[in-house]
Amino acid sequence: MKRIICTLALALAMGTVAHAQKSKDVKVSIDLKDVKDDKVLVTVIPQPFTTDVTTYYIPKTVPGTYSVDNYGTFIEAFKAFDKNGKELTVTKGDENSWNITGAKKLAKVTYLVNDSYDNESEKEDPIFSPSGTNILANQNFVLNTHGFVGYFKDRTEVPYEVTITHPATLWGATSMVDTNAATDVDVFTEPRYPALVEHPIMYSKPDYTTFTVDGMEILISVYSPTGKVSAKEITPAMEKMMRAQKKFLGPINSTKKYAVQIYLSTGGKDDATGFGALEHPTSTTVVLPEQMPIEQLEETLKDVVSHEFFHIVTPLSIHSKEIQFFDYNNPKMSEHLWMYEGVTEYFANLFQVNQGLIDEDAFFTRIAEKIAGAKRFDDTMPFTKMSKNVLEEPYKAAYVNVYQKGALIAMCIDIQMRESSNGQRGILSLMQALSKEYGNNKPFNDEDLFAKITSLTYPAVGEFLKTYVAGPTPIPYDTYFAKMGVTKTMIKKPGNPFIKGETEPYITVNQGKEIFLRPDIEPNEFFKTLGIAKGDVILAINDTAYNLDNIYDMITASTTWKDGEAISVKIKHDGKESVVKGKVKLPVDEVEGYHATEASKAKLREAWLKG
Repeated sequence: MKRIICTLALALAMGTVAHAQKSKDVKVSIDLKDVKDDKVLVTVIPQPFTTDVTTYYIPKTVPGTYSVDNYGTFIEAFKAFDKNGKELTVTKGDENSWNITGAKKLAKVTYLVNDSYDNESEKEDPIFSPSGTNILANQNFVLNTHGFVGYFKDRTEVPYEVTITHPATLWGATSMVDTNAATDVDVFTEPRYPALVEHPIMYSKPDYTTFTVDGMEILISVYSPTGKVSAKEITPAMEKMMRAQKKFLGPINSTKKYAVQIYLSTGGKDDATGFGALEHPTSTTVVLPEQMPIEQLEETLKDVVSHEFFHIVTPLSIHSKEIQFFDYNNPKMSEHLWMYEGVTEYFANLFQVNQGLIDEDAFFTRIAEKIAGAKRFDDTMPFTKMSKNVLEEPYKAAYVNVYQKGALIAMCIDIQMRESSNGQRGILSLMQALSKEYGNNKPFNDEDLFAKITSLTYPAVGEFLKTYVAGPTPIPYDTYFAKMGVTKTMIKKPGNPFIKGETEPYITVNQGKEIFLRPDIEPNEFFKTLGIAKGDVILAINDTAYNLDNIYDMITASTTWKDGEAISVKIKHDGKESVVKGKVKLPVDEVEGYHATEASKAKLREAWLKG
């Protein structure tokens, strides 16, 4: 009976096949009620075809991921039918395409979708979770629409109407507008396929908050499988952050509604493990571990979501033709990841010191960490070349440097503009000017961007781009810091109890999966203060048991510890178990950093960090 009711509901929602084919849009139905074997049925009714053969595509890659993910591998039982229900001939093109013969008679295609979260642990190179899909019947569905809905050859610019039937107990968080009043049927319309795939939807038990910032409605939605975290709990920190971002950005306002969908993973075998976020023009999809302490979760969300939110500047308002007319199955990449990701990451750090969320020293510490991180990559690889070829090795392996050197490139442009304008202009003013020049629907030619930036700024900025971004010359960061009266120095910062210098662990595991203190390395202050010796096994901390299976949970928890707080550690010493109680004493790491030293540059430095 349930299946019959669902089928009837879909038929009523979709209308007859003949009627749908007369409309101007592609009609899609997604059935989240009748989930079988962890698969979802999708039905697509296209516009009429004048050719006898057509091809249906599911994306190979999507904007913002910079990786080949082959979403078509999650599609099964692909079938095509005429208006009488007779099957048409379908042949597989490649992993992501299906060739349909008899397209003039085509009335609909149907297929089943598997989710990517269940397969992450089985794949050597799994899909990044925030761009993946989840199917958990009656509990949670992560619909990154590119994983469920495809497009017909040469028809990405036609309108789409998507009807989703779902359990009435679940609610869909999205920046799209549902035009159906029913509690178990949602209808969304978008003018073109690229617009549709930029609107993820997360269905779960309603747990969301909303607030408005300068005319922009913000939606915060949370799926927490055990109910440990609620949207209400994390919203104050998110609202404070996003208000600061909007104040920092000033007049740039590219959307009236922005949705943040937060999926908290159990971290288990069949759940998401690729933690982070994926930006869209009007939303962000975040995946993080549910067991993360709330204080650390809020700090992580501040960094992750602020980065994604700044993408409303670029690539939303400023992007090349490769982005505007993205080819999902034969992608051509842009040269300017330094801007799309680098400027965005820089803003995610700069706005925090600009708006008083962190102090200058904290900002310099973050920049020093990015310089150290960038040193791990080939510093002579031209950034434009890496960006253009990011889907191929060796450039693919260098992609994560966009969050290190990409941000540093943006910082140096900012510094150069401040110096050239006597503090009056910085990279934010450049992005505002570029946004006015181009905007959402006017892309630039990749090869023209540097000349345009130079014309909007100063010759020194053009030389910087030519030498350090398009060229192989490493950036002399100390030279740029000196322009702002900032010099290199050694700084002390709290270290991690379990990791020396961010790379060498103090702990290891035995064959029984037990965690123990390495006998070949001198214990740090944390262990010495508690009297934990070389070779001692760590069984539990603060009544939480740990072993190899959840060792990363232990390390994650330790990042929230503070000097002087009470702690209890259950250990095994020479085969005898005991509980050690005491106070946390964090180790101190001495690392390279930067500090403001030149008083004569104070006004210019103030313009850079606070202007």
